[in-house]
Amino acid sequence: MGAGPQVVAVDNQSNYPPEAPKTDLSGFEPNVEAIVAEKPDLVVVSDDLNKIVAELGKVNVPVLVQPAATKLDDTYEEILELGAATGNKAKAEEVVSGMKTAMDKLAAEAPKDTKLTYYHELDQTPYAATSKTFIGQIYGIFGLTNIADKAPASAGGYPKLSAEFVAQADPDLIFLADVKCCGQSKETLAKRPGWKNLAALKNDQVIQLDDDIASRWGPRVVDLAEAIGAAVTEAGAGNGTS
Repeated sequence: MGAGPQVVAVDNQSNYPPEAPKTDLSGFEPNVEAIVAEKPDLVVVSDDLNKIVAELGKVNVPVLVQPAATKLDDTYEEILELGAATGNKAKAEEVVSGMKTAMDKLAAEAPKDTKLTYYHELDQTPYAATSKTFIGQIYGIFGLTNIADKAPASAGGYPKLSAEFVAQADPDLIFLADVKCCGQSKETLAKRPGWKNLAALKNDQVIQLDDDIASRWGPRVVDLAEAIGAAVTEAGAGNGTS
């Protein structure tokens, strides 16, 4: 949205874009003194960790709280809110408009009635995400059926599945969001008990996602949707010729 030059510091977990002014400021244990030392006019947080909002308020530093998006509309709203807070309202509206257009185009181009099932892996525990989550709603655009929706305990939308549960569900597509963090791949999945004969592995339908893009709710959700859309189109074409 054009606010890049206004950013004086980001925390140690923020790595995009590469030119962002990364610091050793903790994203998990925010320190008031360390933040104030950067002399910000505005601090943007996703959680009120260490009661940071009130602590910064004591030293008259404005804070904008933007919690993790729970649906796609939250992403649009937070970008617009951030644009307004940084004096980049028009450009933020332009960004959101572009995102909506791109998402609508992907939805329109998505193969219809594929009846494909999928499993989205957050980590190799394995934790998954149901259709009620932000990530699940992105998949919903493409008409996929989420195997995690039938998990015994949804745990707020992020159930811990058993290897047996996934093996029994035998999803058509497996999306891995634990590639950069944990080195997961088709080869590592094949070593798990009962997984080597899964349809997704046999048909080479294990998709390695970018961990960051798959877990953050900024403009790059379009990149995530494009990756999912490409996989669905390929799998749908395969189904049509088998």
